[in-house]
Amino acid sequence: MNRALRTLLVVACTTGAVLSSLTVAASQDGTSRTPASAKPLDGMRILVSNDDSMQAAKASNADGLGLYELRKALCDAGADVVVMAPWQVQSGKGTAVTNGGTLTLAKRIQLPAGYENDCSGTPSGSPVYGICLSAVPCGPDSASATPSDTVKFALRTGLAAKAGWQDGPDLVVTGINSGPNVSAQVNDSGTVGAAIAAIDQGVPAVALSSSGDASQMRFPVANYRAHARFAAGFVAGLRARDLFTDRFALKVDYPDVSAGQRAKAPTWTKVGHGQVVWHAYEAKSGGDQDSYDIAMGLCPGRPGDPCTETVPDADSTALLERGHITVAPITADRTYGVRTDGGRELRRIEQYVTRYAPRS
Repeated sequence: MNRALRTLLVVACTTGAVLSSLTVAASQDGTSRTPASAKPLDGMRILVSNDDSMQAAKASNADGLGLYELRKALCDAGADVVVMAPWQVQSGKGTAVTNGGTLTLAKRIQLPAGYENDCSGTPSGSPVYGICLSAVPCGPDSASATPSDTVKFALRTGLAAKAGWQDGPDLVVTGINSGPNVSAQVNDSGTVGAAIAAIDQGVPAVALSSSGDASQMRFPVANYRAHARFAAGFVAGLRARDLFTDRFALKVDYPDVSAGQRAKAPTWTKVGHGQVVWHAYEAKSGGDQDSYDIAMGLCPGRPGDPCTETVPDADSTALLERGHITVAPITADRTYGVRTDGGRELRRIEQYVTRYAPRS
């Protein structure tokens, strides 16, 4: 493990979810180089997106409320934050992009109750935009841009046009997602997909997801708030130690703390291979025999089935079974810094592809 990653582990284990600890930024030698009156993210420009939309209208808190807790925490720590997020919920879209049509921005004028005065006085004004796929103003039924769409648009055009950030943001933070993104479901995650879009454009990124009550599909504000405060401290520590990188994104998942329990210390994990969320397809009763309802729930978890986690130090195990905050490095192939099993089979397939597979 190189020095940068060792330092990252120290950051993850020492930055807490308490904003009062953010008033002093430590350098690598442990000495303070920031006046106590300064904020640790002063002067930093951060793009925020997600896959849950920017609506924050549902009682379940599953449609973007975590985004507003994150925006508040980052601004409170001194950052200038601009939100460009999907217009509608885009959960499960992964790294999907839209290849044609028109994107339209809808600036949110009235923020959700309790968040109206957040980010006042920032250089950009910290606007919140939802992005729809439409040639006319976004309406209730407008199709939505995907999470990756929003990040690519923001980095290539949107931030310069709407915030005056000609040279882009210093960091992209995605989330806070309603529900964890761990193990095999990372492939589906629009929250992670948006972070991957950022590093593909050369911008460091952090993807945040919080646990909730999976049985009721409800996501307590307490979890978002705790994770947002932790995230602000985590980003501040990375900044103080010059650890931002676009070689990989950091995926940070937060346990359920809504009953008053404390999250266990951050731990460095790998992206697991087991399935936590299970999609089932049930024939629609009384209807067309070719129609099937999509049902989503927790994987049944029978030994040996796809639900079984086989990766040591998997993110899902540390988060869901042990209650830790989990941090995992991730790239488009989910494997940065991870030595996978099945190396011989992998080499054989690679040889087939490069030497013997049909070329047309």
